Amino acid sequence: MSLKNKLKKNQLSIGSWIMMNDPIAIDVMLLAEFEWLVVDMEHTSININQVENLIRTIQANNIKALVRVTKNEEVIIKRVLDLGADGIIVPMVCSKNDALQAVNYAKYPPEGTRGVGLYRASAYGTKFKEYKKWVESELVIIAQIEHIDAVNNIDEILQVKGIDGTLIGPYDLSGSLGFPGEYNRKDVKEAIKKVIEKCKEYSIPSGFHIVDTNPNEVISKMKQGCKFLAYGIDYLFLRDSVISGLDKIKKNK
Repeated sequence: MSLKNKLKKNQLSIGSWIMMNDPIAIDVMLLAEFEWLVVDMEHTSININQVENLIRTIQANNIKALVRVTKNEEVIIKRVLDLGADGIIVPMVCSKNDALQAVNYAKYPPEGTRGVGLYRASAYGTKFKEYKKWVESELVIIAQIEHIDAVNNIDEILQVKGIDGTLIGPYDLSGSLGFPGEYNRKDVKEAIKKVIEKCKEYSIPSGFHIVDTNPNEVISKMKQGCKFLAYGIDYLFLRDSVISGLDKIKKNK
């Protein structure tokens, strides 16, 4: 079943986050059999040429390649899609207009306003008709909910046609309330709960990026009803393993 169809049916899907420009890191991550990987352009030094190569590496392993774009902006969205990304995660979607803008930039007329570029996604123009149909039926657009304004406008956001799911960003959400990184505060938890409950109400998959590499955190979000879950970050798996391993060795000197 395609990722798009899993999202339509509100079924659980688990992926992870790529912040290292290294195909070997992707090869290692794929040993865990994630369903999708997100290449992060917003908070890394990964540039557009590197994104293209990372997309190729992910898709060569029959895994969906998503890209978190730098912002909700026309050019960057159409560029990563022309490169062949299976979907986009759009940061800071805070209103109905933001959600409409993301959909418009990602889809061709009449559904959107995306310009036509004959590049990798359409087999360099040889399969544009097929690609256009694929965009209509399989392209994934995820709205990142990471500001209290988005929480307050969540009903309007979820009613925008073309939004396939949400992804809560706990760090920025807590920051928008004045306490960056303190996502265990009561007010932040209440905001997160509201988004999850509203997603259930509208039958839209609620997502969450569990940055922590502790799998129990993912299981907790599954029990809360989240369906589109990003588990960890490539370099954090490395970081946590090496730190904990060496700490244990030092304690046994």
